[in-house]
Amino acid sequence: MTVGNGMDPRYVEALGPLRPLVEDDSLTEIMVNGPEMVYVERKGKILLTDIRFDDESHLMRVIETIVSSVGRRIDQRSPLCDARLLDGSRVNAAIPPIALDGPILTIRKFSKDPYQVNDLIGFGTLSTEAASFIQACVLARANIVVSGGTGTGKTTLLNVCSGFIPIDERIVTIEDAAELQLHQEHVCRMEARPPDVNGEGRIPIRDLVINSLRMRPDRIVVGECRGGEALDMLQAMNTGHDGSLTTVHANSPRETLSRLETLVLMAGMDLPLKAIRQQIAGAINLIIQLNRLKDGSRKVVSICEVIGMEGEMITMQEVFKFESKGADPQTGKIIGEFNPTGIRPRIIDRLFDMGIPLPTRLAQLFPDRRALVAAMSETRAPAA
Repeated sequence: MTVGNGMDPRYVEALGPLRPLVEDDSLTEIMVNGPEMVYVERKGKILLTDIRFDDESHLMRVIETIVSSVGRRIDQRSPLCDARLLDGSRVNAAIPPIALDGPILTIRKFSKDPYQVNDLIGFGTLSTEAASFIQACVLARANIVVSGGTGTGKTTLLNVCSGFIPIDERIVTIEDAAELQLHQEHVCRMEARPPDVNGEGRIPIRDLVINSLRMRPDRIVVGECRGGEALDMLQAMNTGHDGSLTTVHANSPRETLSRLETLVLMAGMDLPLKAIRQQIAGAINLIIQLNRLKDGSRKVVSICEVIGMEGEMITMQEVFKFESKGADPQTGKIIGEFNPTGIRPRIIDRLFDMGIPLPTRLAQLFPDRRALVAAMSETRAPAA
């Protein structure tokens, strides 16, 4: 028997004081700072609850239940752990001696009904035109990086972008803790594995990325690039595995490029900086930047196209931009518009070549040049 969230009732019961929070769909984050301080995030705001554990050992029992149920371990020798609840919610735990004031447990809630693109449009995360442009770019097999800080909604947007992949393509997903919820049938999911009690058996994301290339993928989706796997991902993108998607922790598109350079260096290869930048410029087509605004809302604030190299620098152009008009004095909600910058993206010609439709306003902004040339030729042609 399972409860409404698909989890065994005995498991849910073992979550103790956390049970009502785990079952509350209005929460996006649960943050336990020791047995007597439990915070939650609701609608972008952090609130202190009246939830309490009996003592530290009670909290430790709950943490051990969560961790062991997905084959992970936490103890004094390994006091840090990334895991997940059985419903897929992301979990991070830190215990003494690393955690000085008692065990710390952070749960990023998992949406049972993952947000669709229309939900993000409704939330104001992105505009209809931007969503249509992103969908067109996914269909055109652009390599896309979703960039943002912690808690900006990178995984949610990655999930939405992945949903645009055609159903007849073979998708390989690679994650630290499985969170992506793709509805296509042909999906191969892989999850990294930490070392066992003897410090052996670790399988990092990098090994999974390398292995995925032998699995005949049409698309590779890496939940997050945060190490040497960035080099393997870029090489895959540059050698025919286009249409790949990933996320990176960065606060701006330019910072995303710097972050990728750093991650490639973490692979341990002695590559000159210019060679790394050439790899990045040749591999990445779009960077979608997410920010969390002062009112707690998460928004796509920029869509940039990587266009190549000028000397030692990677060059980009901004295709869409969020323009803030201040805050509503009553609600404090940020007011603004997400509009095309008017710069013609190079990928537009690929969309026309593949016959992928563009949203009406973008088609008006960026008409098919060949159609324009043909129309001009017709007007110049002498009458019969």
